Amino acid sequence: MLSFDDYGDIGARLDDVLAGHRRPAHTARDRRKLLPISPADRQPADRQPADRQPAPPAAAAGSPLDPPAQAAPWVGPGGGVFRRRLSGGVVAPLKIASGCDRRCSFCAIPSFRGAFVSRRPPEILAEARWLADNGVRELVLVSENSTSYGKDLGNLRLLEDVLPDLAATPGIERVRISYLQPAELRPGLIEVIAATPGVAPYFDLSFQHASGRVLRAMRRFGDRERFLTLLEQIRRLSPQAGVRSNFIVGFPGETAADLTELELFLSDAGLDAIGIFGYSDEDGTEAASLPDKLDSAEVARRVEQFAGLADELMAQRAESRLGENIDVLIEEETDDGQYEGRAAHQAPEVDGVTTVRTQGRLAAGDMVRAVVTGSDGVDLIASAMVGDVNLR
Repeated sequence: MLSFDDYGDIGARLDDVLAGHRRPAHTARDRRKLLPISPADRQPADRQPADRQPAPPAAAAGSPLDPPAQAAPWVGPGGGVFRRRLSGGVVAPLKIASGCDRRCSFCAIPSFRGAFVSRRPPEILAEARWLADNGVRELVLVSENSTSYGKDLGNLRLLEDVLPDLAATPGIERVRISYLQPAELRPGLIEVIAATPGVAPYFDLSFQHASGRVLRAMRRFGDRERFLTLLEQIRRLSPQAGVRSNFIVGFPGETAADLTELELFLSDAGLDAIGIFGYSDEDGTEAASLPDKLDSAEVARRVEQFAGLADELMAQRAESRLGENIDVLIEEETDDGQYEGRAAHQAPEVDGVTTVRTQGRLAAGDMVRAVVTGSDGVDLIASAMVGDVNLR
């Protein structure tokens, strides 16, 4: 079995597999112990930043939906491929960090991903330019915890500095941030996300529950009142901001009172997207050894109950957007001659979509100003405003 420790020699490891050579089984270990205790010391100071490397090659002329074989890879100074697009489309992820330093009792990610390590800004900006040259119009910043970005580089507010630079990348229409920790969401970061042109006012907040008692057992921050106060701060700066979150039900010891707290929070929060997941043990985690486990049938029942509530609340939230003016990034033309894309509050693959009706012709990558005229579940229907299209 290959592990994350094999990434640096993945080619050789795959050659071994193809040649039929047996490799020793991977031994799990806490990779955090391989790094210095001080986060600022985790990256070598003499590492060559991307702004000293040759500029990534521009893509050949063509549609941003061309197959990936027509997009030039990002090749480093030593000739190695840093990244190759495996799919077309106008939206692409951009990894800003890996690993996690948090100790949530239910999560095994730190044990195999290792400690939190940020990529340096010049490298991220260079990759953003390469993606833009290859037809990408929206960047989705990904990591295990984006609110921690920069802390291992000695600057906990580095994301506030990098976001405007990413949004100013020629060809990029929108930058979206995924996976924000409520416990680390600073007022300055809220303001930058809510008010920076080109940055989607979109908050992917990992609440996980709303009962303070359950959250303490999860080794997490917050409760219903604190989370509602946080959402109020966000919407004071950006009333139309999109918010999504995931929740775990069936955690060991979860009571009817805890579920009531979660239900009250969901009913008041006005979330655009809600993911409901049932608790299950992860090997090596603290929660796996907790008492008062619920049987799988009860966990499944709670998932079904809250998934139904989530669908109802998301549909209500979508309907509440009727009459709003939204910016839709067009992704494709539908079979009936309309266009499908995503507004600022809709992340790709995990949230709803917006169908845009227009008398004109649009193309993938166009940013269209539209007014919401209808909804279908979490999805929106909108009419393009005449003459308000930013063509690619």
